[in-house]
Amino acid sequence: MTLYRLDAGQSRFTVQAFAEGLLSSFGHNPVIAIRDFGGEAVCAPDTLEAAKLRVKVNADSLAVADDIKEKDRREIEQMMREQVLETGRYPEIVFESTSVTASRLSGGRYRVRVIGDLTMHGVTGRNLWIQAEVKTTDDGLRAQGEFTLRQTDYQIKPVSVAGGTLKVKNELKFSFDIIATSDE
Repeated sequence: MTLYRLDAGQSRFTVQAFAEGLLSSFGHNPVIAIRDFGGEAVCAPDTLEAAKLRVKVNADSLAVADDIKEKDRREIEQMMREQVLETGRYPEIVFESTSVTASRLSGGRYRVRVIGDLTMHGVTGRNLWIQAEVKTTDDGLRAQGEFTLRQTDYQIKPVSVAGGTLKVKNELKFSFDIIATSDE
């Protein structure tokens, strides 16, 4: 078994929210960068058997990645931290795998399904499914994929502004391209 450490500096991890409501055509679908995260993956590098994954995110590190006015950026980030995620009360978001299955596509490429528990906003959601393609390299792993989740599953009320005429949809889309390196 080999231990791989997630490298946030070399990785990309984002969440996209989608606007809905009467004024949704005037709103935008913000992309939020998850900047400060870490964790580890443990597996047999030649098969990905018996794999385990743990990811920890600093909830305060989420930041608007879109090219928008600075005033709008500050307003969205403040609302996200104070009203949505309540980062003062819930500073970490943690994912721990409970099941990992992998099928070899070719060479060092695998299609992987990770099922696990996500703790966010003080709520642990069970059985979150994440599909990814994982490529093994001489010194690490690279995982790319997407998954969605509903805010209300974590007792988060989707934000609305302008008297409810512009609001964020319940479902969020996460995308990742994560690099993990071996200590060996």
